[in-house]
Amino acid sequence: MPSEQNLSNHAKYDPPFHFFLIPMSVLFIIYSSVHLYRHLDRYSVLLLAVAITGAAALFKFRIYSLKVQDRIIRLEERLRLASLLPENLRSCIDELSTDQLIGLRFVSDAELPTLAKRALDEKLSRKEIKKAIVNWRADDFRV
Repeated sequence: MPSEQNLSNHAKYDPPFHFFLIPMSVLFIIYSSVHLYRHLDRYSVLLLAVAITGAAALFKFRIYSLKVQDRIIRLEERLRLASLLPENLRSCIDELSTDQLIGLRFVSDAELPTLAKRALDEKLSRKEIKKAIVNWRADDFRV
């Protein structure tokens, strides 16, 4: 069983993406570039174009999934804040940036009202919010 989540271990790698698709994409671009240098023909240009297009598509797909994840986190955290914040702070939920809401997803329920108020007052960044968390709430469902 993994240890408790915290600032130093909360980042997540997707092994097929980070350790297979990215390296293979880089190798394909290198191979295509070498092939173009050695042969300088239409096939080599096409091969390099396909390699670059594939790499660009790969990164766009990753960015799209992360954007969708951020939108879902933003919605979840707004709902969570609406149920956990005291009445006087609920009207301020819309003032929190998406970046702040994403940082607040790791805050325990007990600590959330205090840290949300601090994030609003001090305009804390996602990283500053994560550094301020005392009791982490694990998020094991992210991409």
